[in-house]
Amino acid sequence: MSRLIVVSNRTPGRGPAAGGLAVALRKTLAARDGFWFGWSGKLSDTPSEEAHFDDIDGLTIAQIDLTREDHHAYYAGFSNSILWPSFHLRLDLATIEGHWYEGYRAVNRQFARALLPLLQPDDIIWVHDYHLIPLANELRNLGARNRIGFYLHIPFPTTDALYAIPHHNELMRDLSRYDVVGMQANRDVTAFTEFADHQSPSSLSGNPLRSVDFTRTETAAFPIGSDPDAFARLAVTPAATKMVKRVERSLRDQKLILGVDRLDYSKGLPQRIEAYEKLLANDTRFRRAVHMMQVAPPSRDTIKEYQETSDTLDAICGRVMGRFSEPDWQPLTYVKRAYGQPSLAGLYRLARVGLVTPLRDGMNLVAHEFVASQDPANPGVLILSRFAGAAEIFPEAIQVNPFDTDETAEALRMALDMPLDERIARWTALMEASRRHSVDNWAASFLARLSPDTSGGVGVNRDMLYLASTA
Repeated sequence: MSRLIVVSNRTPGRGPAAGGLAVALRKTLAARDGFWFGWSGKLSDTPSEEAHFDDIDGLTIAQIDLTREDHHAYYAGFSNSILWPSFHLRLDLATIEGHWYEGYRAVNRQFARALLPLLQPDDIIWVHDYHLIPLANELRNLGARNRIGFYLHIPFPTTDALYAIPHHNELMRDLSRYDVVGMQANRDVTAFTEFADHQSPSSLSGNPLRSVDFTRTETAAFPIGSDPDAFARLAVTPAATKMVKRVERSLRDQKLILGVDRLDYSKGLPQRIEAYEKLLANDTRFRRAVHMMQVAPPSRDTIKEYQETSDTLDAICGRVMGRFSEPDWQPLTYVKRAYGQPSLAGLYRLARVGLVTPLRDGMNLVAHEFVASQDPANPGVLILSRFAGAAEIFPEAIQVNPFDTDETAEALRMALDMPLDERIARWTALMEASRRHSVDNWAASFLARLSPDTSGGVGVNRDMLYLASTA
């Protein structure tokens, strides 16, 4: 079996994996020869020319250091101030600085130069996320002929939003150098194909370019999931049960509405709290009968737009507390720190409603984790944004437009009033979908497409819009 080389912006640290990407890939890489390559998290005066290896919790990790200037341009600059908002259709929040693109490419070039000497001819390389779009092109320019796949963990933008990104044609040409490009949902593949079919003319943001040739790149949707059975077991561990009992004491007989998200403007948190406010305003029987908990640890809090989101959320939570609180009842709890997975699993299991309402999201693993953690005999209800990738595989959730806070408020009422038999029927279908799209199946389906003996060079084609894990 060929070695597997996983490449991402950051390599996993010691201890339990916290992020969705790390959780998803640890198990896959642990079962194969190979290593994980990426940035060490360290900033140095000079960029690393060679990777240094480490063993972290049984995984072989190869890491490089970045300079502070390069990291700022590549990460905070082009990746998170241009690509992230644009891919999430928030062009109003994009900040464009011309030199950031040069830093972005320079870091990808540094990754390629440090990775190339470590490669064997039959290695399979799996590159992850928007930070590293140019990596295959840089490796190809250095002579790499390996099979290289790319997986985008965030949504792919519409064509108009893509056109607004500086050097978008170069980025799309970079994607064409991959053998397989995987995305979260069919809507993302459709957006990608629309660009491939109707490419834009050259602009002042880059050199004049010929049309990008995608005929050798296979593009498909590979919905990523969690490990639902592991989460189901986690939800009844002593650590999870301890959290359940702790919160039950404070709730008494109130039904819990739960949201768990990074503090990010794409997650729709202000709109979510406004919907809860409307529920309490429109139907007084829910006062004292429900309690909302929003867990939102800070994310990229050095970036202005994230600070503004935090300030807005603080103000809205304060307004709801001031409007509805009683001496013996508080309508909500807002927690600005992260919990470990056992504690989260306990909270998911206790919640009558899981409120997952991003304005736009790649997949959203919280939806998977909530479903997996439920008590089969008395499950909670998932309210899900139709703009999350998970909406394509979870039609049995109550799907809402998160921008319409009246609709979300009504969905909350429906979920809180839903009879047990309907809750069980919906949860059963959701759990089946979560198992079907588990992380193991996701990784196996992507790597099956990327393996040399299954490559077909079929390219981007409208007849190939499918969920790869069910094909």
